[in-house]
Amino acid sequence: MALTRAHLVALAALLPLTASCDDVTAPDDGRPPTSREFPKADRPVSPIISTRWSNEEARDRLNEAEDIMDRAGIRPGMTVADIGAGEGYYTVRLARRVGEDGRVLAQDILPEVIDALGRRVNRENWENVSVKLGSSDDPKLPEKSFDRILMVHMYHEITEPYAFLWRLYPALKDKGEVIVVEPNRETQDHGTPPALLKCEFGAIGFRLIEIMPRPSAGGYMARFARSIGRVPPAQIVPCKVKR
Repeated sequence: MALTRAHLVALAALLPLTASCDDVTAPDDGRPPTSREFPKADRPVSPIISTRWSNEEARDRLNEAEDIMDRAGIRPGMTVADIGAGEGYYTVRLARRVGEDGRVLAQDILPEVIDALGRRVNRENWENVSVKLGSSDDPKLPEKSFDRILMVHMYHEITEPYAFLWRLYPALKDKGEVIVVEPNRETQDHGTPPALLKCEFGAIGFRLIEIMPRPSAGGYMARFARSIGRVPPAQIVPCKVKR
């Protein structure tokens, strides 16, 4: 049957309605688009309220950084990432420990913090330190680059732990380790229970080496290595928090 002018006008009127069906998007749940292929954390997340856990002099009196670096096996010549570096307490002490043949990458997700830390690095002439801006679901680290990755008093602030850890996984060298220092309390109280930490790292494919109390650092220290291979995002089983 030949289409009359009336038929064509009616058909044209329907086209915008048909196209609009293709433009329907999922409701915005507040998560970054880059996180939505990963499970959502089944736990509260602490807000970032300060870049400082305690002042540097008080932490040094407790020998905090030296103790953690000793336990983490950090030696001259290593390449280390300081995630959530803040004002740089660990950054500069790591730089001193790894020496001129080593490298430290200090990362944070707040531009103003990275700018201030960059000024400190330049002012104190730490030539083996570089700074980098990350994001809430991606530390943005180069692959196969780090002997150690430190996350001190910041894990409970990560809003997308599965996406973040999944993207952190390739940054380790073959024998590299992730070192986490956290208070042993609930995430909404600015800490992480050790069992939850082990579960979330394990969901990505990390293997727990050990967890040890470190009162001088305000909690405990955990060491993780790569294990079974990185779990595909669709196969990550989120950890359930008992309530």
